[in-house]
Amino acid sequence: MARRLMAATRKGLFILERQGESWQIARSAFLGDPVSLAMSDPRDGRLYAALKLGHFGVKLHTSEDEGATWQEVACPAFPPAEGENGPSVLEIWALEPGRQPGELWAGTIGGGLFHSTDGAESWQLVDALWNHPLRSNWLGGGNEAPGIHSICVDPENPQHLTLAVSCGGVWQSQDGGASWRPTSEGIYAEFMPPERRDDPSIQDVHRLVQCPARPSALWAQHHNGVFHSTDAGESWQEVTAIKPSKFGFGVAVHPEDPERAWFVPAVKDECRIPVDGAVVVARTTNGGRSFEVQREGLPQRHAYDLVLRHGLAIDGTGQWLAIGSTCGHLWLSGDQGSRWQMAAGHLPPIYALSFAGA
Repeated sequence: MARRLMAATRKGLFILERQGESWQIARSAFLGDPVSLAMSDPRDGRLYAALKLGHFGVKLHTSEDEGATWQEVACPAFPPAEGENGPSVLEIWALEPGRQPGELWAGTIGGGLFHSTDGAESWQLVDALWNHPLRSNWLGGGNEAPGIHSICVDPENPQHLTLAVSCGGVWQSQDGGASWRPTSEGIYAEFMPPERRDDPSIQDVHRLVQCPARPSALWAQHHNGVFHSTDAGESWQEVTAIKPSKFGFGVAVHPEDPERAWFVPAVKDECRIPVDGAVVVARTTNGGRSFEVQREGLPQRHAYDLVLRHGLAIDGTGQWLAIGSTCGHLWLSGDQGSRWQMAAGHLPPIYALSFAGA
């Protein structure tokens, strides 16, 4: 069961530790700096923190002592381009361990997927995806450039990669990144003209997750709905039973039960606030055929906390869940989302949560 939780926020990284059924902030790092993402490598316990420092650029740090000290490592960057208007990495938006020692995958706002084989000592742009003809269709959505925010490495076949782009849909590689194809069949974009509604390369997938115990099962929270795949992302079916809203950013799937998943619904587009000012978690235990709306321990009046795409996390046992909001509130549940307790109420806006430690 997880014993640490990392909260990446607009003003630093906060590491909470579990004490019985409660969680307390144990240490912090990078205070005052925007931390866009944090990740714990389950292979060796190494921690990673991605920073977005404005005109100082994007930085990546690592810790080998549970966050007590940090060292800067190489950051993904595009090769030098001809002219003055070459692409740049605006933010590290996804960071996932591979299966080989030292192997890492990074998705960025800027649209680039990067690969490291030496523990972030160096990075290589995945040219096969960057040069794909359909990549030119990708859109920025809510950012100034397209972003790769979700990377799933198949635990049974490390050559099989699935990722999601906002706005660019779902993409897969069967050969470790040497070739790519879009696999968004069944997902639609109601915000596009009718003739482009089903275009696989412009879909605004907000978050994509894969069940570790059954990698053929994937869940996607899209801008205009929730979608589920049972054939490793080759096709998708819309989930219509979710309530109180089909819009949201985060999604989590149980590590062993592919039919059990969680979402944090909201009002979409201009509003982007909880429905009726009440923070809730929608949980399905039967593959999306029905949903339970969990409210216990969450604010139900005048609450305007938005949970971003990495603001919903689940631990490796599927017992603990955490949600963090743009209002700096952090809630945890130790019973798969039935009851929630606030662990912190005055943090900076929370960008991403990640459990660490067995």
